[in-house]
Amino acid sequence: MFSSTVTDHWFHHGELGDARIAGDTFRVVVDDDLPTNRRIMLLEAVEGDSLLMVSPHMACTLGVRADTPISEAALQAALRSSGLELNGADHLFYFPLSEQAAVCAERVPATVRQLTQDDANLFAAFAAQAPEPDLDEAFVEIDHWCVFGAFSQERLVCAASMYPWSDTRLADLGVITLPAFRGRGLARQAVRAIGAHALSLGYEPQYRCQPDNAASVALAASSGLSLFGRWDVVSSDAQ
Repeated sequence: MFSSTVTDHWFHHGELGDARIAGDTFRVVVDDDLPTNRRIMLLEAVEGDSLLMVSPHMACTLGVRADTPISEAALQAALRSSGLELNGADHLFYFPLSEQAAVCAERVPATVRQLTQDDANLFAAFAAQAPEPDLDEAFVEIDHWCVFGAFSQERLVCAASMYPWSDTRLADLGVITLPAFRGRGLARQAVRAIGAHALSLGYEPQYRCQPDNAASVALAASSGLSLFGRWDVVSSDAQ
């Protein structure tokens, strides 16, 4: 369903298979290469095992062992007893292989184009009108690796940007539409245009949002993205 770039990143220990661990249970993967801010990660995949990925130190702290399944209840108890908590899950969306050809072949509307540093003033005016929570959550910046915008009468009203995620071939994507211009399909156009650009460069667009963000979940679906799973990491406040 998804490209090997996606599945190899998340299941590089071979956890993608036909036989799944039953119930609310996680397969434990101990990974020496996890960075400090992701030393505990949970992945509840739509297809493939649900994973608890931990650094060796966190494996000792939580009392877990590689390839020994742990129930969700037991994991939550181990986190509490260790004074640790998770940040809160994100949905992970990607373009399935069946959709990628259509995305790349689609004609980009004349009102949507790639932005450069020459558009910095346009972007600054756009950002000044965008709600602060949207700017914080979506993380759309003019100096990101790739930026696209949708225009209305030469005014930038929707912007999408992406950057390579954690030195991978995944390109993390954010998008913001000014409130007065929502409901017109502009975000969908921007997402598909920037997605096609990333795919042409050999990157997989990655769209993340909180599960209770109904508007973002709806945008992912309308843009042709499919849910890969739920991902969570240790809280940045955890010691």
